[in-house]
Amino acid sequence: MKLVALTGGIASGKSTVARMLRQLGAEVVDADALAREVVAPGSPALREIVAAFGPEFLLPTGELDRRKLAEVVFSDPQRRQQLNAIVHPRVRDRMREEVEHIRQRRPDAVVVLDIPLLFDVPLPEVEGLPAIVVYASPQTQLRRLQQRDGLGEEEAQRRLGAQRPLREKLEHARWVVDNDGDLHRTAEQVRAVWEAVSRDP
Repeated sequence: MKLVALTGGIASGKSTVARMLRQLGAEVVDADALAREVVAPGSPALREIVAAFGPEFLLPTGELDRRKLAEVVFSDPQRRQQLNAIVHPRVRDRMREEVEHIRQRRPDAVVVLDIPLLFDVPLPEVEGLPAIVVYASPQTQLRRLQQRDGLGEEEAQRRLGAQRPLREKLEHARWVVDNDGDLHRTAEQVRAVWEAVSRDP
């Protein structure tokens, strides 16, 4: 089994690249999906979040109000750190479980660990893994983020500013997918990366 990390920045198109890699045959372990899973209604993580942030961050359905929480943590690094301390250890545990399940089911698989904050939050399990970085210019990220999440420019800028600039992440990349253009061009790059990953010892 071969492990590869995939990362990018907010609204860089990382999920699109992950989907393309899955279509080419990769097994993708999505940290964002696992983060949603570990804060499901009734979960210990959700109870900790409510205790730390307050019941006003729950929707009437009992689910976490992710949008309201995002507004707080993207404007307050200490609160963001507090949230990460609750969620990230559980996500790491679930990632290890998913990788082990894949190992048993498909021992020859290429496993892509889709981790948005790969270089922002220390993860000993993935240190040293070859990384694919999905790049888009800050202007493109800002435009996509506003369109995708219905945000004003100020809020979108604040969320972009809370993450390490994508250009810095490029320094750690084994492979780069430039997703500033159209999908056809992105798909061509992803196919080339997939071939390189498959050949890489």
